[in-house]
Amino acid sequence: MIFKRKIYNKLLDWKTKSNGTKAILIEGARRIGKSTIAEEFGKNNYKSYVLIDFSKASPSIKEGFNSFLNDLDSLFLMISLEYGVTLYKRESLLIFDEVQSFPRAREAIKHLVKDGRYDYIETGSLISIKENTKDILIPSEEKSIQMYPMDFEEFSWALGEDRIIDYIKQCFNDKKPLLEPLHKKAMFLFKQYLLVGGMPKVVSAYIEDNKQFENVDEEKREILKTYRNDIMKIDQNYQSKVLSIYDRIPGFLSSHEKRVKINSLDTTNRAIAYEETFFWLADSMICNECFSSNDPNVGLSLTEDRTYIKCYMSDTGLLFSHAFDEYPEVAKNIYSSILQDKLSVNKGMLYENIIAQMLVASGHKLYFYNHYSEDKHRNDIEIDFIIISGDKTNVKISPIEVKSSKKYTTTSLEKFNLTFKKRISNSYIIHPKNLSIRDDGIICIPAYMTFCL
Repeated sequence: MIFKRKIYNKLLDWKTKSNGTKAILIEGARRIGKSTIAEEFGKNNYKSYVLIDFSKASPSIKEGFNSFLNDLDSLFLMISLEYGVTLYKRESLLIFDEVQSFPRAREAIKHLVKDGRYDYIETGSLISIKENTKDILIPSEEKSIQMYPMDFEEFSWALGEDRIIDYIKQCFNDKKPLLEPLHKKAMFLFKQYLLVGGMPKVVSAYIEDNKQFENVDEEKREILKTYRNDIMKIDQNYQSKVLSIYDRIPGFLSSHEKRVKINSLDTTNRAIAYEETFFWLADSMICNECFSSNDPNVGLSLTEDRTYIKCYMSDTGLLFSHAFDEYPEVAKNIYSSILQDKLSVNKGMLYENIIAQMLVASGHKLYFYNHYSEDKHRNDIEIDFIIISGDKTNVKISPIEVKSSKKYTTTSLEKFNLTFKKRISNSYIIHPKNLSIRDDGIICIPAYMTFCL
């Protein structure tokens, strides 16, 4: 299945504005649809295109990049003959797929772009990991964009729910609740997204199997196996640590605080290696990092504290299957129960992860805030997320508290608002209930509205 993806418009913008002066690199985790969208873009916007998958390209093609960069006529002739495609000046696209498998092709972009005959799209998984780039010169003639799993809006489009998405946006902008039957429908759509996730092949399985979950779970486990295989290929100096953290993500998110103190993972001086481990998982886009901000203000990165970290899976559907990795049969039996609200399996873990996923897809970098009370000997303020909001003339912060149940307290958010009142634009509670605005100005939005922030 070919799905409508937002990144397509970014590719159109690149084609128009660059006019051949820059290649574009689509970075992202495996199986999120990078190759598919690049090929679909080539079909629709060029007279011809060639997709070179460097994970299985022939030795002659690879040798061509080593031998003919000073003789591009011969290189292009070789590519044209190998793939049986005629190349037209300024009307053809060359797609370098899985370019991390052959870094030499990425380095060649400098010469190819300067030549000016064709346009170039590169796609890569784990592309910026240092072992994939340590021996090459990264071309300045390359623009990179990041691609994520399908967001809630794209997932809804795939299920033919365009109209309710437009209605959700309208209600958010007007700060009005949805009509109750439509709120229930939107929440049901959101719960499907929570369990299925946004990996295109998984979404395809869900649609093709009439919204059954057996093949969905199998597809997700295949992707998780691919991620594990990727980890097994990295530098052995930190391979075991990456695998250890990857396996413990559901456990971290199941805890009350969900945050991890880096030096608690290893009491020796090797704690820094674990910081690099979290970096690897985030850099490969398997996970989304969330850092503590000591003194939240507009420049959140200026007060970033890497002593504490939250590590979310980049796709919540994958998190669900990862959490039941040892009990796949149990997982298969509880999909429908969760969907129908008959069973709760740590909704807090899944809710917070999917809110993180939706915020990242909307372009936000993730931060959280905790305040430790010396008198109480515990945290007396815990804010799940802080994002930058407002407009260009009045940039402020917005704290977000995520609540997976309909009954909750808001003491932390209220204290945070009193402490940082002058810095705050809007404060949000994300919960399963309909939209409402409290007397103190806190905006309560249903979970499916997160993509509107």
